[in-house]
Amino acid sequence: MRQPTFFIPHGGGPCFFMEENRGPADMWVPMAEFLARLIPSLAERPRAILIVSGHWEEPRFTVHDGTQPPLLYDYYGFPEHTYRLRWDAPGAPEVAHRAAALLEEAGFATGREGARGWDHGVFIPLKVALPDADIPTAQLSLRRGLDPAEHLAVGRALQPLRDEGVLILGSGMSFHNLRVRGPQVTPYADAFDAALTAAVTEPDPALRAERIAAWETFPNARIAHPEEDHLLPLMIAAGAGGDDPARHVFRDHVLGWTISGYRFG
Repeated sequence: MRQPTFFIPHGGGPCFFMEENRGPADMWVPMAEFLARLIPSLAERPRAILIVSGHWEEPRFTVHDGTQPPLLYDYYGFPEHTYRLRWDAPGAPEVAHRAAALLEEAGFATGREGARGWDHGVFIPLKVALPDADIPTAQLSLRRGLDPAEHLAVGRALQPLRDEGVLILGSGMSFHNLRVRGPQVTPYADAFDAALTAAVTEPDPALRAERIAAWETFPNARIAHPEEDHLLPLMIAAGAGGDDPARHVFRDHVLGWTISGYRFG
């Protein structure tokens, strides 16, 4: 059965595993509950996951083909216990190599590496979504330059994986500006989120791709993303979605930001 693709929020640092950082009204709980429902929401359990995180950029698209990747605790200033978190899923080197082959067939220079650890854009959301760590997982990098049309095209090249039992996840945040937070930013975040949602849910595939690639024209785009690393995983998820428009499957306000998640297919 064909797997969907998702763009998921991965939260802030190790937020789901910090009792001392729950915040007013347990602000991270709705996001954690959404992630926990992710795998059960599927019609068929995937045989593997291919995930793209906003925390890994390379000069060329690169797949991690390690068999048992370590964790990369790439967050700073958090309690000591958050640097002892474990998520020990096996790697999926055959999926990584298949993804690299598809990209190379589509004309993209592609690298392979097996030493880098899974960053927190991978292991933090997947520790919530898959606490038993029992689905093999491979990671694909973004490419420096962060060209949205190029990342959409990479997603399109990866579409065959969906028919091979692979769940493709883009892991980022639909609003990501660490310099602004609080209720005063919410109206700006809401306007950006409305434009982003309208673009990804556009029924016409060609127009949808055009509108997503033009994200910088959305209201408050550079307030939402001073740098677009956390938005580009959405481009790959949308491209891999093919003709399928997004469904808006998550929306919440955290830190005054408007955060959305999308499912394609």
